[in-house]
Amino acid sequence: MVNPLFKKRPKNFSIRQDIQPERDLTRFVKWPRYIRLQRQRTILYKRLKVPPAINQFTQALDRQTATQLLKLAHKYSPETQQEKKQRLLARAEKKAAGKGDVPTKRPPVLRAGVNTVTTMVENKKAQLVVIAHDIEPVELVVFLPALCQKMGVPYCIIKGKARLGWLVHRKTCTIVAFMQVNSEDKSALAKLVETIRTNYNDR
Repeated sequence: MVNPLFKKRPKNFSIRQDIQPERDLTRFVKWPRYIRLQRQRTILYKRLKVPPAINQFTQALDRQTATQLLKLAHKYSPETQQEKKQRLLARAEKKAAGKGDVPTKRPPVLRAGVNTVTTMVENKKAQLVVIAHDIEPVELVVFLPALCQKMGVPYCIIKGKARLGWLVHRKTCTIVAFMQVNSEDKSALAKLVETIRTNYNDR
């Protein structure tokens, strides 16, 4: 039964009439530029045929091997600014005390940066090259896997430029390389290199 005291007042949602109901306007949001770019990139990757040289950056190292690799690489992180300061202070104090200045042997550390690593690969001095998968623009490192294969240097692609950056005390890092390792880690590195060669170099 309809109550005659309550009158029907249907809303009119045409232009300049009643206030519009709340709708989901996500489609019309002006998103930040980086979000727009990453969405467009995903669509392009799906729609276009991606060249193999670029597509290989989607095939990163599996988690277990990556963890082992990062654990080993962390041992060879270069010294921080504070550590360098302390080392030089200790050396200066020794010199001031008249104990003679004996220059220390340079410890084996990771080498970072595209130019440094490229030179090492060309001279066949790199034992293992680690490249980040999310480099923007990818043209910076797209030639490196081919160069490593040509020179017979083992290389791998790992998830996250921030993880590589953490190894060398920076925010991000595109590429790092092992030049030398201590004798106790040689077997661990050889195992990793063997796994990486089958996954990347021998494909």
